[in-house]
Amino acid sequence: MTVNRRVPRLRDLAPLIRFDKPRFNRRRRLEAAQTIHDLRRIAKRRTPKAAFDYTDGAAEDELSIERARQAFREIEFHPSILRDVTTVRAGWEVLGQPVALPFGIAPTGFTRLMHTEGEIAGARAAASAGIPFSLSTLGTASIEDVAAAIPESRKWFQLYMWRDRDRSMALVRRAADAGFDTLMVTVDVPVAGARLRDIRNGMTIPPALTARTVLDALRHPTWWFDLVTTEPLAFASLQRWPGTVGEYLDTMFDPSVTFADLAWIKTQWPGKLVVKGIQTLEDARKVVDAGADGIVLSNHGGRQLDRAPVPFHLLPSVAREVGKHTEILLDTGIMSGADIVAAIALGARFTLVGRAYLYGLMAGGEAGVHRAIEILSGQLTRTMRLLGVTCLEELSPKHVTQLRRLLPISPASR
Repeated sequence: MTVNRRVPRLRDLAPLIRFDKPRFNRRRRLEAAQTIHDLRRIAKRRTPKAAFDYTDGAAEDELSIERARQAFREIEFHPSILRDVTTVRAGWEVLGQPVALPFGIAPTGFTRLMHTEGEIAGARAAASAGIPFSLSTLGTASIEDVAAAIPESRKWFQLYMWRDRDRSMALVRRAADAGFDTLMVTVDVPVAGARLRDIRNGMTIPPALTARTVLDALRHPTWWFDLVTTEPLAFASLQRWPGTVGEYLDTMFDPSVTFADLAWIKTQWPGKLVVKGIQTLEDARKVVDAGADGIVLSNHGGRQLDRAPVPFHLLPSVAREVGKHTEILLDTGIMSGADIVAAIALGARFTLVGRAYLYGLMAGGEAGVHRAIEILSGQLTRTMRLLGVTCLEELSPKHVTQLRRLLPISPASR
């Protein structure tokens, strides 16, 4: 067959030409981000290496965080068809109060190192979305400043037990006085994990101006300009530390904390008590028996013990055993709304996002956090619709199969 060809004319080509407009401003960059991974790429370009690696990195070989993310990738959804999903409701009650979405902002330390707007940006974005914001003991905004920024919204305070118990409980009293409704006690930090990226980068508080960081400043002038032209970094627990972050944490964390201390803390706190860092079914039972209102299945984002259990793998068994007696929260490895749907389906009441929110913060301050929440929310509700469910209560284990690549070897087969 002979094809007749001709020279193309400009008026014929014009409708086909669609050059994207250059994205020179923050709003356009954020709008172009369709996933949390997109926000991560923007964040990496805009943030100095030491600060980005502090957020992005994990302990030792970073196997725990890699496995946690892989666990979410290795699921199979089972949708139901011909359901009316015109209206989807993605909120319910968590720890005694309503939330608009089944995820909240996890507690993160030294947050203003990621972006000068720090915790206040995260708190405002969370409040706008109707979800809780968690402030870390090692946060760079005070308890009172966060409370002032979101006076009517849900605020959770995360506690590390220090060697100086009086100092720890003084923070707890301040949080109660400021209207924080939930205390989240982290229990997986007898010592700091070996975060090798921080050691190699010489990560200090605040960042030291060395030859390396000065060269890095040339590639990230906006970040450094914000650092030196805004209020100096201030922490709940210190003003300045000459060593690395890990060295500081080892001086503060109390390796002698026991279940007796947990019971004592409960007597000091008037609100809900959640224990974060549960990594075995046995410990989940013990914490529930100790009277915790909720537990967080978490391996600290892979930042403590490398090769720790994957929280998402642990979820089904814990949900079966203690789900009727306490609320189960989950973190580590969540990078999409589909991950959150899978966790809820397998028994979690709520999830926490840390890195996912920080990538947004580094990519664009408060606007970037809004975008991260928007991405997760959109993915979550779309996944629910595609599964044929209209509310969180309809999600169940029948919707998800975990496809495990890392199967344990039984002693008999060794």
